[in-house]
Amino acid sequence: APAAAQPAAASSDLKYSNKWRIEVKEGANNDGVARFRVTPQGEAPIEVNVSIKDGRSENGVASDVQKAFRAALDKKRFKVEGDDFEDVLVKKKSGPDFSIQLIESTLKGTHFDVERE
Repeated sequence: APAAAQPAAASSDLKYSNKWRIEVKEGANNDGVARFRVTPQGEAPIEVNVSIKDGRSENGVASDVQKAFRAALDKKRFKVEGDDFEDVLVKKKSGPDFSIQLIESTLKGTHFDVERE
């Protein structure tokens, strides 16, 4: 029973916005994966997995993140764009506000700041 209660508790802690910024800091020092979760308010979460190759620059990692979010999210509901080369903006076009969380990253060197705008 406690395991079933956990997702509900986690979702109540989510912060929602119509626009998020994912800041990429540092390039990749290994092959790895960054796992993000996009949760529209009151809806099922959408997993976004970004595979990153060793040696990718900060801007390259941001480009990979942008491509993965574009592929995973409904283009009618979300707009994904780059900003300053190392940032990715995810904006609501329609539907509820949403949250973005970094769930896991196996990358060494690369850090992500996920911030509401």
